[in-house]
Amino acid sequence: MQKLHGKNLLLVGFTLFSMFFGAGNLIFPPFLGAEAGTAAWPAFLGFAMSAIGLPVLGVVAVARSGGLSALAGRVHPRFAAVFTMLIYLSIGPCLAIPRTASTSFEMFAPIIGGGTAKQAVYSVLFFTVAFLIALRPDKLTDRLGKILCPTLIVLIVVLFAGCLVAPVASHYGAVQSNYASLPAAVGFLGGYQTMDTIAALNFGAIIALNIRAKGIEEEKQVVRGTIRAGWIAGALLLVIYAMLTHVGALSGAAFPLGESGADTLSSLAYALFGIPGRILLAAIFLIACLNTCIGLISCVSEYFHGLFPRVSYRAFAAFFSVASMVVSNIGLAGIIRLSTPVLNAIYPAAIVLIVLSFVPQLASFRLVYPLAVGLTCVQSVTEALAHSGLSIPVWTDAVAFLPLTAAGFGWVLPALIGLLLGLGLSRRSQATV
Repeated sequence: MQKLHGKNLLLVGFTLFSMFFGAGNLIFPPFLGAEAGTAAWPAFLGFAMSAIGLPVLGVVAVARSGGLSALAGRVHPRFAAVFTMLIYLSIGPCLAIPRTASTSFEMFAPIIGGGTAKQAVYSVLFFTVAFLIALRPDKLTDRLGKILCPTLIVLIVVLFAGCLVAPVASHYGAVQSNYASLPAAVGFLGGYQTMDTIAALNFGAIIALNIRAKGIEEEKQVVRGTIRAGWIAGALLLVIYAMLTHVGALSGAAFPLGESGADTLSSLAYALFGIPGRILLAAIFLIACLNTCIGLISCVSEYFHGLFPRVSYRAFAAFFSVASMVVSNIGLAGIIRLSTPVLNAIYPAAIVLIVLSFVPQLASFRLVYPLAVGLTCVQSVTEALAHSGLSIPVWTDAVAFLPLTAAGFGWVLPALIGLLLGLGLSRRSQATV
């Protein structure tokens, strides 16, 4: 029986890390550090739970359940179809893929100059390279795990080491108002912006494909290898996020007026190394964003090719590359504004699905998944619409009274009520049969 171990296991783990670690992963940890200041580590704890713990658990949940469609199908087949489609569009051409290009361009702008024309040219080059590499999804381990991932880690360590040797400030900055009372909760919600939990529900398929490319065919070993790769990717994310949070907290004290994580890192790199620092940072962003873009194009194209087999994988990869290139030109700020309500609507349902999957016995209670996930969606979608200015007055006001709503966790009580109702009604229906 062939197993995934040693060098091959590390390579697959590096590949998964590379697919996770992109635009949001670079800009949000340092911005969290800059805004949280002296409360950076409580905020980091919350961030790590949603940006590391949940994605790793998502990979495990999907691997054990036989895929996202099978897991979401425990709610209802129609829910599985709609939810899966929304996730793929979110991590695909609507949000995550365009953000990889717009984020990396912002880091090159101080070097090559900004402007609409230059961003358009950059996006064409960026997505051409991503498309060409994504044409062979079974080769991602060789291209991402062996080359791009180690390069990325080395560059980030150089930036971190420079901050240790010549720190830009002797202390962390002041705590911003949004982190003053509940830093861990704010950090947890900030982890949504990485999109890694919803991406994790899809990356498992690509990782399994790469494991099979290593000659491992037995399904049990493929699942086991996918789970172990998830833990390796999670460990790398923890170390890198901690580095970025630390340098962000120092940068926030030295340069308190940054408007984003990109600004925070740019100011830090320039203070440490001058123009070469900006070039180093641009290289870090380019590699990280390209890694994620390639992984997402592969993942989304595989999914839609499975839905519509008459259309080739290559055609879908080309379509999503072009569509993402167009969307990326609205700029990073516009994409982030668009992503926030969408992620607030989708993330709670993804979290509940993942958590429920770790209690296998719950799948035998027919109404648990529909009620727990359904009530969660009612709250999260209502809240997201309210923040987008599309509220339904009476209904929105009622949802606003739920406990923990102010902290961003108003969906927790509906999920628990759905779980208990599902258990009670399922047992009652089973008893009457």
